[in-house]
Amino acid sequence: MLRPRGTKVEVKMTLTAPGCGMGPAIAHDAQSKILSIDGVDEADVQLVWDPPWNQNMISEAGRMKLGMT
Repeated sequence: MLRPRGTKVEVKMTLTAPGCGMGPAIAHDAQSKILSIDGVDEADVQLVWDPPWNQNMISEAGRMKLGMT
């Protein structure tokens, strides 16, 4: 029996500060959450620093959750 190919998700994420020691843990947690989604077989999460993070990158939903609206 052939299994349909799943989806590969590639994420490039920027943290709020390059010196954040939690970066690898946050990336690993994001990868675990992505892999828990039905149909996702692979997840590649990379920490990037370009472009630098700024508050304009927060979605409207994120702003509401953080009380920024």
